[in-house]
Amino acid sequence: MEKEKKYRPNVAAIILSNTYPLKCELFIAKRSDMDNIWQFPQGGIDEGEDTKSALLRELKEEIGTDEVEIIAEYPEWLSYDFPERVAKKMYPYDGQIQKYFLVRLKDNSKINIQTKHPEFSAYQFASVKQIFEMIHHFKRNIYIKVIKYFKEKGYI
Repeated sequence: MEKEKKYRPNVAAIILSNTYPLKCELFIAKRSDMDNIWQFPQGGIDEGEDTKSALLRELKEEIGTDEVEIIAEYPEWLSYDFPERVAKKMYPYDGQIQKYFLVRLKDNSKINIQTKHPEFSAYQFASVKQIFEMIHHFKRNIYIKVIKYFKEKGYI
């Protein structure tokens, strides 16, 4: 009998630059703990924390600002399994179940990835096309699904 998988509750942000809607560029960051892995900011939801509070806390922890406006939310939770190398580090979890948000940086927000516990070593704003040229890891299919949804809804 196969054991039931255990997923870590998580929030993720697709961040539009403050030039949106005039220019549609998304924030993407390079992980500091893996070679050439670019991703959207994301993080775990603490016990008793709601998704929006977790989102703002994680943005503050990872990119140094929570000065964002929430534009939309993906309607369902999406899950993925960790690859073997990540699963060992994330034990006892087999993967993550995520709630995605589309947010826009406020005009006065200042990104600073040199946080207390830096998760990223670099970042840039890129077009959707560029994003998919940069993402080649196990989260790619989820990124495609979420971006497609936000595009179909007319947000990006």
